[in-house]
Amino acid sequence: MALADRELITRLLTSPLEDVLAEACARRDARGPARMTYSPKVFIPLTRLCTDVCHYCTFATTPSQVHAPYLTPEEVLDIARAGAAEGCKEALFTLGDAPERRYAAARDWLAERGFSRTIDYVRHCAELVLKETGLLPHVNAGVLEEADYLMLRPVAASCGLMLESTSTKILEKGGAHYGSPDKVPAVRLASLKAAGRARVPMTSGILIGIGETPEERIESLIALRDVHLAHGHLQEIIVQNFCPKPGTKMAEAPEATEADFLRVIAAARIILPDEVSVQAPPNLNDERLVELIGAGIDDWGGISPVTRDHVNPEAPWPEIERMEAICAREGLPLVERLTVYPRFVATDDLSWIDAKLRPAVLKLSDAEGLGRDSRWSPGVSDHAPATPALPLGRRYEGPTTPALHRILDRAAGGNELSVEDIVALFATRGAQAQAVVEAADTLRREAKGETVTYVINRNINYTNICTHSCSFCAFSKTSSKGGFRDKPYNLDLGEIADRAREAVAKGATEVCLQGGIHPTYTGDTYASIVRAVKDACPDLHVHAFSPLEVSQGAKTLGVSVSDYLKRLKDEGLGSLPGTAAEILHDDIRAQICPDKLTTAEWLGVVRDAHLVGLPTTSTIMYGHLERTEHWAHHLLALRRLQEETGGITEFVPLPLVHMEAPMYRRGQSRKGPSWREALMMHAVARLALYGQIDSIQCSWVKLGVDGAAAVLAAGANDLGGVLMNESISRAAGASHGQELSVDELFHAAASAGRPLKRRTTLYKMLDEAEPEIA
Repeated sequence: MALADRELITRLLTSPLEDVLAEACARRDARGPARMTYSPKVFIPLTRLCTDVCHYCTFATTPSQVHAPYLTPEEVLDIARAGAAEGCKEALFTLGDAPERRYAAARDWLAERGFSRTIDYVRHCAELVLKETGLLPHVNAGVLEEADYLMLRPVAASCGLMLESTSTKILEKGGAHYGSPDKVPAVRLASLKAAGRARVPMTSGILIGIGETPEERIESLIALRDVHLAHGHLQEIIVQNFCPKPGTKMAEAPEATEADFLRVIAAARIILPDEVSVQAPPNLNDERLVELIGAGIDDWGGISPVTRDHVNPEAPWPEIERMEAICAREGLPLVERLTVYPRFVATDDLSWIDAKLRPAVLKLSDAEGLGRDSRWSPGVSDHAPATPALPLGRRYEGPTTPALHRILDRAAGGNELSVEDIVALFATRGAQAQAVVEAADTLRREAKGETVTYVINRNINYTNICTHSCSFCAFSKTSSKGGFRDKPYNLDLGEIADRAREAVAKGATEVCLQGGIHPTYTGDTYASIVRAVKDACPDLHVHAFSPLEVSQGAKTLGVSVSDYLKRLKDEGLGSLPGTAAEILHDDIRAQICPDKLTTAEWLGVVRDAHLVGLPTTSTIMYGHLERTEHWAHHLLALRRLQEETGGITEFVPLPLVHMEAPMYRRGQSRKGPSWREALMMHAVARLALYGQIDSIQCSWVKLGVDGAAAVLAAGANDLGGVLMNESISRAAGASHGQELSVDELFHAAASAGRPLKRRTTLYKMLDEAEPEIA
């Protein structure tokens, strides 16, 4: 062992305990967002037979003590389905090491069902659970070879193997691991290294109090550190305290003292790289959860609302509500994660999760790679899990940090935030997220007052035929013969004019015109569309053409974008929708819309529009495969453009409606943003854009009317338009209709305690009585 490690061991074992704990907490608090994580899991004890005979274990037993050597697939699925119904995301497969090596009953049971090894049956059951329930399997199957890990990759998001200890003396007669060949430290370390070569995210850990020395505990942590540094695959290290169990050979063995236990937890945080989480089992330490937090842990492991801890059946899981309260008081909100940790999910490195497994992971994850916080998704018919009084769904108690308030103060001063600041705002949870929402609502009040605004408009999507193949779009059709949900169409100028007249007859002041990039459309086509509307309805505001359509029109005529925009303005164009922005980050655009404008090109068209006197809106389309840092770059790009031109009238977050989105159907995206993410997008946008873009609009089409009302308490001030004939969200599977009445908008605003007022496209307030929308 290196001299530096020897010195580290000495320091960690001889320094005052309070100093070691303080150092560990400082390391924990500096490594990332303030939170404690856990995985809602269901525990599947596939077999209690084991080739080893650890002298502290009550899980392992003999064939005569069980009704069958293994759970059947039906029994496995029953447990998994019960877990899925309760909101679990992880299926923890726990079993003894290769019992077929020891018991004929195990060999015979497997052979009758076509399996030669337990691990092959594990894979079969994991695949069933994944396919039938969507739960992500985590496999604790003991010592495995690299080929075994590779076999598990398509069906198991992560695996686990406790090192337990590097002590060899406990293998001797009378020791805890005597007669347990799979507990040889070198064997277990070799298996952990094999998992690293197979690119499998792994859980490992140590068990203290089974006869090892204090030095050996720290040596075990150093051994795990070195394995991780070689392969980068350890996602968490468990520091578990031995608890003597009646009926075992170690029933009278002493436990480690609390001081020793806390010292080893703290040592783990100090020794391990920051990206590796440190966990301690809460059900074995229910009376000292606060002390565990004070030793530097950041994760509680898997907690089941359905099944007991079959390895420690005497220790029930603590109630989640109680753990939430404890964590909140310590300033570390409790947050759900997946069995596979965020750094393996929210990453550009796709090698850690098998391509066959990735769709299931994406369905359950949010933009940070953590677990989705509810079953809600944009466009679903379910009510949003929030109200204007409780926009986050509940009130949160707990402290907030000075670092957060420094960011909020900078935002309130109208200062540009950094990417890191904005990412930190998106990462807030619990009381900290509540502080962000409340700050956003305060800035909304300062920027726009109490009035909620709306516009009476009509959407005219003149064609859904498009030469582009954006992976999120369910609206466009590639030809006149294509089509999935809707048939391809191309409106003629007469039909467009008629729809504009109908809109005016219903009180509309705006018509919004957008469509696919039709292969026969030229710049003259777009100009003729504007002319047709203005000839039919001279006073109607024409809000038309995305930057992509403008660019396409200019390109077909061989003129500059600026000159083409001047022509459209002369024809009567009043403003542009800032759509087709998607995510203003070329890494993401290359994946979701590779043939669209680049970030710089999109910003260039919008800048040119402003310079010729055409205002625009701005948008973001989020909740697919981007991360929070991409949201931050997007918001800053819009803020900087607005500082330059002042031409953006509003910012409109557009969450992905996933149901019919091609990339979701191919398993390549998330299910849109979670409710928390949708709410926080509006709140953080208010903070990041404050002083530049005053109006934040919410999309009732995607959020639902109740969702839009809740967002009014998180920085939004505008409900958009009544959107007669909205068809793009509907094509993607949204359930919230194509049109909304003014009465419904009024009730949404009233539920937030706010008055409603009609506006024009460019935010001039209208005083006339509200018209009825038939």
